[in-house]
Amino acid sequence: QAQLVESGGGLVQAGGSLRLSCRASRMILSVFWSNSMSWYRQAPGKQREQVAHITNDGNTNYADSVKGRFTISKDNGKRTMYLQMNSLKPDDTAVYYCNFVSDQNDYWGQGIQVTVSS
Repeated sequence: QAQLVESGGGLVQAGGSLRLSCRASRMILSVFWSNSMSWYRQAPGKQREQVAHITNDGNTNYADSVKGRFTISKDNGKRTMYLQMNSLKPDDTAVYYCNFVSDQNDYWGQGIQVTVSS
């Protein structure tokens, strides 16, 4: 059973940057490549929302709230997906989750806290 392990969260001041990573363990390359991948976030008292998405062939799209500030990418060789977050705002404070979806699977990371202070 594959697992997604997130890292890179923490506390940062408004205007700062963080890079989140989501590494897929026990996942062969062909399975990794076949997955469509996303980052979601959930702030206290709010519903989980998708912030960024990357298809298996590298096409990306973003929520309007993060467009121009966040960049999603992946490294097939490292079985890892990234979320580069720049110009962070207090409204970006949330638990961030990575998600890999294919015809055969729907994996979620454990969630990682990102806190942006004003």
